[in-house]
Amino acid sequence: MPARRPRSRERPAPGDAGGRWEHFAHDADVGLRGIGPTREAAFEQGALALMHAIGEVDRVEPRQVVEIACEAPDDALLFVDWLNTLIFEVATRGMLFGYFEVRIDGTRLRGKAWGEAIDPARHELAVEAKGATYTCLRVVEREASDWLAQCVVDV
Repeated sequence: MPARRPRSRERPAPGDAGGRWEHFAHDADVGLRGIGPTREAAFEQGALALMHAIGEVDRVEPRQVVEIACEAPDDALLFVDWLNTLIFEVATRGMLFGYFEVRIDGTRLRGKAWGEAIDPARHELAVEAKGATYTCLRVVEREASDWLAQCVVDV
């Protein structure tokens, strides 16, 4: 698979306080990064980066909401669990998601993902995401109101 050039986009999600997502090059896999003014916004943007790695989601309509719950002992593992849960939902429901809302309370994440069934006529798929990994895994507040959540996804 040829190396993907880094991509980035700002697209607010319902309840999102702003932020942006990016892809970064990593061998045959896809590095993704969510950046936002809060930890929750960084997780939401990371989810958008994941969906944009999977396929073209600019035309995904928020027709159905899926509620997600995760728990992990720290922020980094919580981010991986969040992304892996989304990958599972994409695979089992045959859906793409374009909007996210995340609430984190200690070690627990409660999230919502809005999307619709994959329609090959409208949603061009790029890769099958197999799982979020611990490679390049970081969730940090770089400075006040500047959170970063990143990892590499096996494709």
